[in-house]
Amino acid sequence: MQLNEFAQQEKCPTSLPPALQALWYAKTGNWHKAHEIVQEADDIDSAWVHAYLHRQEGDLSNARYWYRRSRQPEFTASLSQEWEYITQELLKKFTQINV
Repeated sequence: MQLNEFAQQEKCPTSLPPALQALWYAKTGNWHKAHEIVQEADDIDSAWVHAYLHRQEGDLSNARYWYRRSRQPEFTASLSQEWEYITQELLKKFTQINV
C-alpha cells in the first residue's frame, strides 16, 4: 500500500499493524483513539507513533521518552512531515514483511 492510498482510506484498515492504524486515526483527527491503540501495543513501531502523538500534543518530555523507547531520533521538522515519514517507513516495513 502506498502513502496516498493509505491516507485516502475511508475506514481504518484493520488488517494493518497497530502503529499504522494509530497513524490513520491521527490523520483523521482522532488523537485519543490513536493514543489508545499505541498505549495498548507493546512494539517498537507503536512506541515511535506514541512519540509522534505526544509531540503533537505538545508534551515534549513524554515524546522524548517514547522516542528513546522506539530507538528513533527526535523529529524536529513539522508534524505533517513526521506523520508522512513514519507512515512511509512503516508501510514499507509492512509491505516487505507481507510480500
